[in-house]
Amino acid sequence: MRIGIDLGGSKIEAAALDHAGRELKRCRRPAPTGDYGATIEAIRGLVERIEAELGQRGTVGIGIPGTISPATGLVKNANSTWLIGRPLDRDLGSALGRPVRLANDANCFALSEATDGAGAGADVVFGVILGTGVGGGIVVGGRVLTGTNAIAGEWGHNPLPRQRVEEQPGPRCYCGRRGCIETFLSGPALRQDHAATTGAALEPAEIVRRTDAGEAAAAATMARYEERLARSLAGVINLLDPEVIVLGGGLSQVTRLYERVPLLWGAHVFSERVDTKLKPPRHGSASGVRGAAWLWPIEGDR
Repeated sequence: MRIGIDLGGSKIEAAALDHAGRELKRCRRPAPTGDYGATIEAIRGLVERIEAELGQRGTVGIGIPGTISPATGLVKNANSTWLIGRPLDRDLGSALGRPVRLANDANCFALSEATDGAGAGADVVFGVILGTGVGGGIVVGGRVLTGTNAIAGEWGHNPLPRQRVEEQPGPRCYCGRRGCIETFLSGPALRQDHAATTGAALEPAEIVRRTDAGEAAAAATMARYEERLARSLAGVINLLDPEVIVLGGGLSQVTRLYERVPLLWGAHVFSERVDTKLKPPRHGSASGVRGAAWLWPIEGDR
């Protein structure tokens, strides 16, 4: 049995999978925001609850909104700031009495979809998060690519490629730079772009609805978004040449992206044809917790 934990800013979700990936149990609880010790106890409580109800012990993998620094062994780049600078993997291992494996939540999403999701069977999968922020994870040969600096897949903090004059210098990003991909492709960025050109403060879902209804202003906003997404993913294709790109996050539900973006990215890809597939997630919001469980591979695989 594999237990996956998705440690979010507002909730902690846990799920147990059997050897074939079938879900045995899922439960969640509110995250103790701002309290590191209570976060450790909350995760221990969920694991103990699952194991007591199923009557067996499992491996534990955890997806976190950040990563463990290879240099210090401490959490870095976490928007759940109470985790930063803490030895989370060691503290959880002590609390649970076993080794645990941690990975960035975007990496867990990518691993889930590469293992038995939309990218199953593909050798190289790039998992994209298009939500409050923009993140990504890379899976090669069934393994998460972490990288020397533990930042592999952080495409959201590259500059938007081929910026047009009207896009420069770009919005300011929380990372301190301007013009990051995240500042153009996140959900809040889509909302802000529409408001800047129309004066109307609309949520992304409403912008999409109005686009589908034929409203010209909304359609223009979506056209800018799709073209920017195509430019940005073309850079990923030029670098990784993935077989499959899977979209996650709230904007992955925008079905028009899967038809329109591949029609646009070819102009920016260094190839006479592009065979990369752009797909929606098979497991949806469950991919994070499932990917955390899959951080422990099938026995004998790797």
